[in-house]
Amino acid sequence: MMNTTLTRTRATTQTAADIDVSKGALTTLGVASALVGLWAVACFVGAFLASGGPIALARAWVSAVTGV
Repeated sequence: MMNTTLTRTRATTQTAADIDVSKGALTTLGVASALVGLWAVACFVGAFLASGGPIALARAWVSAVTGV
């Protein structure tokens, strides 16, 4: 009877630890995704400023892709 109680307690502890690890992993991935998104926005803003606006950026991009 004692072994059954220990097994149940151990299984409950293992499940709680798994949930904590999952929450930590989810938080870490969420923060990393947010940082990548912010970096992408910063790059687009920098490109808009360097090229003179969205239309000039589109022209420069088409020129770079086609080689014209």
